Amino acid sequence: MGPRIAGILNVTPDSFSDGGLYDEPGAAIRQAEQLLRDGADIIDVGGESTRPGARLVGEAEELRRVLPVVEALAGRCEVSIDTTKESVARACVKAGASIVNDVSAELYAVAADLGAGWIATHKRGTPATMQDNPEYDDVLREVTDYLVVQAEKAKAAGVAGVWIDPGLGFGKRPQHDYDLLRGVGELVATGFPVCVGASRKSFIGQATGQTRPERRVSGSVVAAAWAAAAGADLIRVHDVRATLDGLRVAGAIMGDTWHEHPAHRQP
Repeated sequence: MGPRIAGILNVTPDSFSDGGLYDEPGAAIRQAEQLLRDGADIIDVGGESTRPGARLVGEAEELRRVLPVVEALAGRCEVSIDTTKESVARACVKAGASIVNDVSAELYAVAADLGAGWIATHKRGTPATMQDNPEYDDVLREVTDYLVVQAEKAKAAGVAGVWIDPGLGFGKRPQHDYDLLRGVGELVATGFPVCVGASRKSFIGQATGQTRPERRVSGSVVAAAWAAAAGADLIRVHDVRATLDGLRVAGAIMGDTWHEHPAHRQP
């Protein structure tokens, strides 16, 4: 048993990879259905881009984008809402989402109050500033320490399901992202389930020379397989079918050792 797969559904005009493709509810729902046919376990709906340089959007606009999609998917699949706004999290969980995917790593009390799962993501700065010369003395240690503190706060607040996400590309240079991927096993060793989102990001392009995000699929699959082999519990991807094919091959190669990781054991 490998990790679960969250299919990324950006209902935005400006996301780095698929902005504008699914910003109309009908198109978004059709894409969600395709992601589910391809094998996604969760649909992760986001209405505000967190790409470097993105502008923040208002509460009303974000709700306008995401609520019709969450409502349409509720009851058909597990839904996570990718937001940093309390009001959006509350409205979407009320509409049927069960996980708050939180790039601010601050909404744990909201998740506890709602009885929702919570993904704490490491990020420095805002989308407008986070790639302005980010520096770390020891990126893996600093990110891990921060996430454990936030996850422990969530656990103490009563959040039943907590994931930690190193936030690849969020206030990191490419080498930081490679270091964090190399250290996924240390994140897993904290005892908290780990979520990894490397899909189509710029550090994949830095390694492959692919400047267009849609041409970074093969590199993204390798990153997903690496994270899964290290014990990641949840992988966020744009390309569900390609990722699952890669994970199946990795699992076949690893054989029984694949199942030694706690994240890969049957509940």
